[in-house]
Amino acid sequence: QVQLVESGGGLVQTGGSLRLSCEASGNIFRTNLMAWYRRTPGNQREWVADITSGGTATYADSVKGRFTISRDNSKRKIDLQMNSLKLGDTAVYYCFAMIELTQSSGAYEYWGRGTQVTVSS
Repeated sequence: QVQLVESGGGLVQTGGSLRLSCEASGNIFRTNLMAWYRRTPGNQREWVADITSGGTATYADSVKGRFTISRDNSKRKIDLQMNSLKLGDTAVYYCFAMIELTQSSGAYEYWGRGTQVTVSS
């Protein structure tokens, strides 16, 4: 069974930094695109950033220049370094991955359970 497990959330003041991690485990043939999404207190889900298996990263405009997504394919892990945090970054952050279970299975979507990030003034 495939699992995505996030870690690293917490409480931080505006302007501070946090680093989130997500590691995929289970019977995995290949992990393709991996991404971070967030759900704000207003319950809107937002795409934050994603990274291909080749390391190409893309960011939402709201986090560009402040957040950095990185990937370790050997560990099936991604990180999200979040700097200059703002009140509006408060959300539950979810890890997402497109994962192939076998060479011929195609890729399936998997989600982590989320980790809370709270930015206070």
